[in-house]
Amino acid sequence: MSELNDDNLKEDELLEEEFELNHSDKMVGLFSEPANTFEIIALMPVKVFDWIMPLLIFMVILSLSTVIMQTNPQIKYSMMEKQMQSIQTNFNEAVNSGRMTQEQADTQLEAIRERMDEGGMAMLIPQIIGIIIFTFIVFFVISGFYFLIAKFVLKGDGSYGSAMVAYGLPFYIASIQVILQVIVAMLMGKMITDLSLTTFLDLDKKEFLGFLFSKLDVFSIWFYVIVGIAFAKMFKSNNTKKYVFTILGIWIGFSLIFYFLSTAVPFLSFLNQ
Repeated sequence: MSELNDDNLKEDELLEEEFELNHSDKMVGLFSEPANTFEIIALMPVKVFDWIMPLLIFMVILSLSTVIMQTNPQIKYSMMEKQMQSIQTNFNEAVNSGRMTQEQADTQLEAIRERMDEGGMAMLIPQIIGIIIFTFIVFFVISGFYFLIAKFVLKGDGSYGSAMVAYGLPFYIASIQVILQVIVAMLMGKMITDLSLTTFLDLDKKEFLGFLFSKLDVFSIWFYVIVGIAFAKMFKSNNTKKYVFTILGIWIGFSLIFYFLSTAVPFLSFLNQ
């Protein structure tokens, strides 16, 4: 009996060796054969490296892109003017409602412009730290939310670690998107946050048409489709389409919620970025 158990253990070890992928294999498979790649990953124990490495690379690239774009004079000027227009609109509303005088508004606008001009690297450092902290927090929250959906709504078979890998590995796609955003921003001479039709048609995301066109982004759609495939395979489901449409639906659904919140409450306009 013990010999039979030993034989089974040896077969399991051989099977694990046969299907084991190193991280570079998983990264390549993410782009070439995502379904097969995640199906094989799901057979193996969850590895922290499979989600933390793409996430760290993404944060480094995002931080570098922030430095590059905010130290480019043309992009910096364009970004400042856009921010000043938004601030001035809020101040005009305050003046019209009697909450401040025109002189107070002009004085504060001038002070804000001076702070922006003098900020430089002093403003970039806390901004980069904020990006790192915010990215980590959002990653864990969204991974947990997707885990609950996959586990209890879609009745999948997987762990929170499985969800972290399914959501984390596709961040290689997000990293490529950020690199291309920097290139396009340099060519266009303005700050951009995506590669959607809204960006290329120079539409305003605060308008509903601009919001809708902002979802027509090849890289964002690609990212969420791969996340859907990843969750289907990591949670042992044969119905991949169900997971893909669920993930896309969640993305569009929350985008709509954030859009209407930012429209109703101007203070929350950052939600519609």
